[in-house]
Amino acid sequence: MKVIGIAGEPGCGKSAVARTLAKQEGIVWIDLDRLAWDTYRSGSRTYEELISRFGRGILTSGEIDRSKLGKLVFSNAEGLADLNGIVHPALSERLRSITEEQQALGTKILLVEGALLGVSRHVDYSLFDAIIWLSASRNTRAKRLLRDERVQHLQREFIPSGFADVTMIDAEGSIEKTAERVLATIHSLPDGERST
Repeated sequence: MKVIGIAGEPGCGKSAVARTLAKQEGIVWIDLDRLAWDTYRSGSRTYEELISRFGRGILTSGEIDRSKLGKLVFSNAEGLADLNGIVHPALSERLRSITEEQQALGTKILLVEGALLGVSRHVDYSLFDAIIWLSASRNTRAKRLLRDERVQHLQREFIPSGFADVTMIDAEGSIEKTAERVLATIHSLPDGERST
């Protein structure tokens, strides 16, 4: 099984490309953001650690409110570093389990999609066979975000780090063509069973 990270800035087409490829037999897609949110549901160790660090004010109806948490950390470098230091190791642990499960199920390609793959020092890159970074112009990303009606801001340009072998793929044009380029890149990687 090949475990492939799909990363890039907001609006580059990460989710749409992964969703398109996951329609094919043997390909499974995981949304890393959703997986991260799952790591801090009530009752988890991560949930308790976040409350300990940020206080009970981040709760709504007993669950961590991502909006409240975001307001605390996204304008505070120390708070963001603490959040990442709590959530990302738990996320890597969960991803390791999912990888083992998918390999046992016979999955051929596990796509792990998420922006943090390029920017978090807490990501366990040993879980991946490759990271593919989708690159699109600011104008293209802005149009896609508006079309998807998402309320996000365009982040500054950044270069993925932390993984020795990042493959950059042009994500201009249609999602289908970008998905074809991504799949061709994945197929060009050497075969071999992962030792998880």
